Amino acid sequence: MNLILLSEREHAVSPQRIRLSDRRFEHITKVHRAQVGDRLKLGVINGSIGSAIVEDLQSHSVELSYALDTPPPPALPLTLILALPRPKVLRRTLQNLSSLGAKHIILINTWRVEKSYWQSPLLESASIEHSLQLGLEQAVDTIMPTISQRKRFKPFVEDELGALAKESVKLVAHPKGNAPCPMNLGAQASTLAIGPEGGFIPYEIEKLESIGFQAVNMGQRILTVETAIPTLIGQLFPR
Repeated sequence: MNLILLSEREHAVSPQRIRLSDRRFEHITKVHRAQVGDRLKLGVINGSIGSAIVEDLQSHSVELSYALDTPPPPALPLTLILALPRPKVLRRTLQNLSSLGAKHIILINTWRVEKSYWQSPLLESASIEHSLQLGLEQAVDTIMPTISQRKRFKPFVEDELGALAKESVKLVAHPKGNAPCPMNLGAQASTLAIGPEGGFIPYEIEKLESIGFQAVNMGQRILTVETAIPTLIGQLFPR
């Protein structure tokens, strides 16, 4: 936790001073080992970043005074279309995407996505928000990503995705893609589709190509979803 994050409600109720007694208190005292007078980074979800001073420290709570004076880091100009991963992978993937600065993520169903994945409690809003918040805390960011779910592949591609990705560079990661993945797109808006562990089936690739997506590869190695996502994002948007 490199950033103490407050909810918008917490900030509205206590805009300059707050007492914490949850996992943030545990982290401040046990990981940071903060003492009265120490400074910490603090931000408000969907708001600014600043610094906090430890004003009071009790056995079960800590009181902070804080001021916000810095905007959050810029988001990636990326919309990620992601075939729903296995539940355990989903949790780590959302955390990593949040850390990397991806703000628009659409989870989709494909032929090789197990139906049971959609019943996972990790898809509940509270669980998703927790994973995303962990990523923000790691990266010192405050802007909460938006997560959408689309359980029907064909209607999503035919009725929504074309318009959604219209003005962007449209890429689908596929081991058999004819072109290498481009490098350093800068600030250019992009839409990237990544399939499940078994990959998109040919029909799904054809549907994506029919609305302007280009199949691109990362070389001869076939990567897992967890490895492919940071690799692709790092190549498309090097920092």
